Amino acid sequence: MSRSVRLTMAQALVRYLTALRVDTPDGSVPLFGGVWAIFGHGNVAGVGEALYRYREQLPTYRAHNEQAMAHAAIGYAKAHMRRRMMACTTSIGPGATNLVTAAALAHVNRLPVLLLPGDIFVSRSPDPVLQQVEDFHDGGVSANDCLRPVSRYFDRIVHPGQLLTALPRAIQVLTDPALCGPVTLALPQDVQTMAFDYPEAFFAAQSVVFRAPPPDTVELARAASTLREARRPLIVAGGGVLYGLATPALRAFAESHGIPIAETQAGKGALAWDHPLQQGAIGVTGSNAANALADRADVVLAVGTRLQDFMTGSHSLFTEAKLVSLNVNAFDALKWRGVELIGDAGLGLEALSQVLGGWRSDETWEREAKTGAADWRAAVERITARRDVKLPYEGDVIGAIQRSARDSATSDIVVCAAGTLPAELHKLWRTATPGGYHVEYGYSCMGYEIAGGLGVKMAHPDREVVVIVGDGSYLMLNSEIATSVMLGHKLIIVVLDNHGYGCINRLQQACGGEPFNNLFADCVQAGQDAPFIDFAAHAAAMGALSENVKTIAELEAALKRARAAARTSVVCIETDPDRTTTEGGWWWEVAVPEVSEREAVNKARTQYVAAKRKQVP
Repeated sequence: MSRSVRLTMAQALVRYLTALRVDTPDGSVPLFGGVWAIFGHGNVAGVGEALYRYREQLPTYRAHNEQAMAHAAIGYAKAHMRRRMMACTTSIGPGATNLVTAAALAHVNRLPVLLLPGDIFVSRSPDPVLQQVEDFHDGGVSANDCLRPVSRYFDRIVHPGQLLTALPRAIQVLTDPALCGPVTLALPQDVQTMAFDYPEAFFAAQSVVFRAPPPDTVELARAASTLREARRPLIVAGGGVLYGLATPALRAFAESHGIPIAETQAGKGALAWDHPLQQGAIGVTGSNAANALADRADVVLAVGTRLQDFMTGSHSLFTEAKLVSLNVNAFDALKWRGVELIGDAGLGLEALSQVLGGWRSDETWEREAKTGAADWRAAVERITARRDVKLPYEGDVIGAIQRSARDSATSDIVVCAAGTLPAELHKLWRTATPGGYHVEYGYSCMGYEIAGGLGVKMAHPDREVVVIVGDGSYLMLNSEIATSVMLGHKLIIVVLDNHGYGCINRLQQACGGEPFNNLFADCVQAGQDAPFIDFAAHAAAMGALSENVKTIAELEAALKRARAAARTSVVCIETDPDRTTTEGGWWWEVAVPEVSEREAVNKARTQYVAAKRKQVP
């Protein structure tokens, strides 16, 4: 007869998580690096007691904002290429709903995070409990149901025995290459404390296996046949290359067959920035080199990308090319009528290379690609070079940050999200290391930067993590500066202050609009002057080292001090809200009003209609 152990549901959940391991090149390590927790009445007595009991095996970290702690957990998982992860627990009300934005971010980017919000009483004895959201038509609904559409797997544990099926399913989704995304287990607060006789075997130590499905032979033959017909092929490397640990296979494939490579936001870093076949970023935020080839390619091999509109130029780029999609997720491989090749990126590239044998792209195409790549590298060097300017812009700042490290292409990890900065970084940041470029642009979530950077630092404490953030994002979510100081996880945070939402202000005008409600100067104000915000003083109040600088020379000196410091440092510099890098780029569809009383809008509408003619239907 199998032995059992009597535990509360919360104790069983935590004990199960502590038993999960993953094999790495450095040995076996816990699958879960810890649990982020902000306690309230809905989780402190049940989950809180369980986390305390197992705190030596599974560390608990206190944060200052629920959305931010989930961002930190997501950043940790992304930095580990989805091989390790974290959990987050909250109370039942605003703490739970604060997770929704972070869950959506993880869902869009296919990143694992385990969300454990408290929930209402199943018994309904104190109904309605504090913070309960009451539905007048469905007594089983709670605030946690907001998490259903942004979770890959959702379950409400209404009996402690349900963990026996719910937890293995949750881990399956979190570690599956195709299904990977956020999992929510809603935990009613009375059920958290209920005891149950669990089989001891349920808590046996186990190593999680990350599957790498090989491609189907029929699909492989079809994809190879399409490529053999190509003279001007282009590889687009997405995040699946990194998450599949397929960077060596990608490089070998490109070199064996003479195919240039362009990278998406999620795929940047798949090939070293100075490789002769590296064309740089593709799409709306792409390089001249990559977009010129994409516009003329006859076959595009998309590897591990979900074909987001910034990459495809809203489907106006590589319109003359046949599409071959190598992707572990059939949902992505089938997009835009591509020739699907469903399977692991590394195994797929290796198998495809074997079938192709000695086939190579046209020599003229390969030579043109290498020339374009060299020209783009020279352009990046010129754009980011040190110069004396009254008001620097993002390109100047990026250049200063890269010069501040002896070899930032291999040592630094840059973290960013949303606004103009991801566009500039996609074009201009140089990295030679997979994971050295950590930008969240699938959900383009303002506020991810600092919290996500904290998660990255926890994943790689030996690396310098540089968070580059605009003033708008900083104001939205900065609380985890205090957490980084408290935990001793040093970040270098560079704040670019353009006095508002400069990115959207430019987009507004590009669509014919007047500057309105984006920059402080164009907002409704009670007084006559726009607010002055001293970001350095604010960061210092949370325990960080901080300073304001005005010039690029001062920025470089400040960065030198920040690199030498032992704790989080924040450096703020004022930047130009109007200037951007003019090199590179591509059209992006933003709908313009069909009728307007303003001539600027009508002109923008005419340009919009003309640009749409190039879209693939």
